Amino acid sequence: MDSGEENMINTPGTPRWLSKWPMLCLFLRLPMEAETLSPLDAVRTSAVLEDCLDQLSILGYIMPVSYKGMTDVSGVSQLQEVSRDLKQANHLFSRTAKQSAMSAENLKKVQADRQHASDVVADTMQELQIWGTFRSLLQAVEREKAKKTSFCTVVSREEVGRKQIKSLQKQLQDVNKEKELELENRNEMIAYLKDQLQEMKAKTDMENRYVKKDTELQVSQTHEKCRSTEESLLNEIEKMRIKTDQEIRVHMEIENFLKQQQMKLEEKLEYWMDKYEKDTESKQQQLNSLKASKAADLATLQELAKQCRLFEQVIIEDRVEKEAARRKVEQDVLEMESVLKLQAWWRGMMVRRFLGPYKILKKLKEEEAAKGKEKGKKDKDKPGAKKKK
Repeated sequence: MDSGEENMINTPGTPRWLSKWPMLCLFLRLPMEAETLSPLDAVRTSAVLEDCLDQLSILGYIMPVSYKGMTDVSGVSQLQEVSRDLKQANHLFSRTAKQSAMSAENLKKVQADRQHASDVVADTMQELQIWGTFRSLLQAVEREKAKKTSFCTVVSREEVGRKQIKSLQKQLQDVNKEKELELENRNEMIAYLKDQLQEMKAKTDMENRYVKKDTELQVSQTHEKCRSTEESLLNEIEKMRIKTDQEIRVHMEIENFLKQQQMKLEEKLEYWMDKYEKDTESKQQQLNSLKASKAADLATLQELAKQCRLFEQVIIEDRVEKEAARRKVEQDVLEMESVLKLQAWWRGMMVRRFLGPYKILKKLKEEEAAKGKEKGKKDKDKPGAKKKK
């Protein structure tokens, strides 16, 4: 039996018939996953299950019918009195009844649990008696474990949901407080703005009255100023009229003077035009004569240039001939020196090799060598002659 089953059995409020489950497992001395039991173990287990079934039946009979549908506290006291008589069979159940008030829904749940347990025990006992197995019990336990797991999951989800609800409620309260504070601040701001509006209205009225009076004063001052300005302008107009008359007279005099000057300038212009034509004609004649002299000088210059080029060509040809003659003389000198050197070398070769007329010298030299050898032999034959090393 695992820890989950132990926790389920040791939970407060568990009936006494369910507390016999560990004893039944120990009595069987087999794991819950066993498929079949021996006949003796099956009989023993059937006896234990029959005892549990009888206790469940007794528990169903002792529960009064008046509890079905009652929600007041008076029925709880009667249930507590009956549970004291079954203190040994259902101690935990009576303890739970003392601690909390039993409602009709709780009683219905207890009755349904008892009936379910009774059915499971009856099916298991019948299976043991017929087949010697207890698969229905294992299946029922697995179903209850699955229900408990799903219930724990639902409870945990509910707990998470409650925490989220509390958090959201707290956030909502904070938001409400912030909104209330913001609303209060806005109301204060509205009141402040209303006061400012009243002050601005009063200030605007005062400014309007002041502006009105100031405008009236400025209008009167402007009217007076315009009147004085108009008088001064009239005086200025009179002065300008007098000045204009003077300017007209001066203009007439200047115009007459300019006309006289224009006539004089026109006469001078005619004089200078005639003079310009005469000077232009004379300068043109001078230019023509200069062009003719320039052409003659240019022809002379070209003739001289032609002669100069001829002279230069003659000079260059003369220089070339002189240079060629000089080079020819130098070449002849070099050739003569080379011939002399070659002749001297050849004479030396003939002398050294005894060629041509110098063959006699070779014979004389050989005769002298032979005489020298004979003289040497004679000296060796003489007593006391030194030996050569």
